[in-house]
Amino acid sequence: MENNNNYLLEAVNLSKYFPVKNFFGKLVQEVKAVDRVTLSIKKGETFGLVGESGCGKSTLGRTLIRMYEPTDGVLKYDGHDITKLKGKELLSYHKRMQIIFQDPYSALDPHQNVREIMAEPITVFENLTSAQLDERIVDLLEKVGMKGDDLEKYAYEFSGGQRQRIGIARALSVKPEFLLCDEPISALDVSIQAQVVNVLEDLQQELGLTYLFVAHDLSMVRHISDRIGVMYLGKIVESGESDEVYDNPQHPYTQALLTSIPIADPKRALALENCGIEGDLPSPLHIPSGCRFHTRCPYATEQCKQQEPDLVERTPGHFVACWKE
Repeated sequence: MENNNNYLLEAVNLSKYFPVKNFFGKLVQEVKAVDRVTLSIKKGETFGLVGESGCGKSTLGRTLIRMYEPTDGVLKYDGHDITKLKGKELLSYHKRMQIIFQDPYSALDPHQNVREIMAEPITVFENLTSAQLDERIVDLLEKVGMKGDDLEKYAYEFSGGQRQRIGIARALSVKPEFLLCDEPISALDVSIQAQVVNVLEDLQQELGLTYLFVAHDLSMVRHISDRIGVMYLGKIVESGESDEVYDNPQHPYTQALLTSIPIADPKRALALENCGIEGDLPSPLHIPSGCRFHTRCPYATEQCKQQEPDLVERTPGHFVACWKE
């Protein structure tokens, strides 16, 4: 990983393992949800993270913002090592790193109205009068396209898109610099997805935010992201500039993901038609030897089964972990 002051968030060989215990509480195995991932996210950019369900995207994101305790590796925020921080020291960084959850309904307390939902995080860090608090909340709601007279309403009174806007406003309430957008549009109607993405883009321009955008939809990730990381079974298998990864995919898994997107260009669609993959994602309890993708890869060789490839820079800024040239 390059040492650069422009990076806001940096991870080196970051891992997150979950213990699997038997009936007697004895450790019998570990789920390697995130395994020795190295990545850097620049200030002010959107880094998109894509992959199948169960590949470790959300776990990586939550480990990066210290919602989950890293098992191993180094995690830096704005040049400061936050891997082992605890208590008040960690809280000060949690203020700077917030999350927008996937499900806009379950993320909001149904027993609280909008004022209470929004006030809760603010009062942890600031001592405001009731009038100042209401003014802050109304300003945040208006930033995300809601109205000030929504303060007394409860979550069930809003649509899914409106609830997600409230979730975004709540994430912004403590004035963060970095937002983990953990599949923020996957639970919404297609027509609403674009609206929420537009809100996120506008807020990024206005507030200078940095995003980690986690999603299944590679076409949406391309639209919003400056750079993309493709994740498979706990590993980043390809990363690079958004257009470069989309237009020139090098890893067979990335190529397979792209075949699921309708393509208007017949020549490009024909070139990718044989890149599909079969079978399900292997269990993280039983990770294949060598390249983790070899059990589903149409190009797998004996080397793929025996040796795990490193993430190598093939062209400037474009990294691929694959033995196939």
